[in-house]
Amino acid sequence: MTTRHTRLQEDTHFRVLLILQENPEMSQRELAEAVGISVGGLHYVLKALIEKGLVKIGNFTAAKDKRRYSYILTPSGIAEKASATKRFLALKIDEYEALKAEIDALKNQLADDELLQVRSDGR
Repeated sequence: MTTRHTRLQEDTHFRVLLILQENPEMSQRELAEAVGISVGGLHYVLKALIEKGLVKIGNFTAAKDKRRYSYILTPSGIAEKASATKRFLALKIDEYEALKAEIDALKNQLADDELLQVRSDGR
């Protein structure tokens, strides 16, 4: 069983990998804003992804400021992103099914309530 913290961490890692695959040249500030976390939090996430071998750092050669980096997914990072995508999709499908069941139950309850109201008004 995963904890809420672990799920949030996995979700954040997944979102960072997803964005970096499409935009490896994003600055940490831009990436943090896109993911919805602080720059410090993003730095921690990037460090973890680099330590796991999922992301590597390269110089962003097109930048005037040569201190800018690009964050490139490694083959392991691409595989992890694919695996995380499957997990994320399964989670969202489960959430969708649960929400759909709740909506159906509420619709049924509303129909029952309206039927009771019509019966009580007609007496």
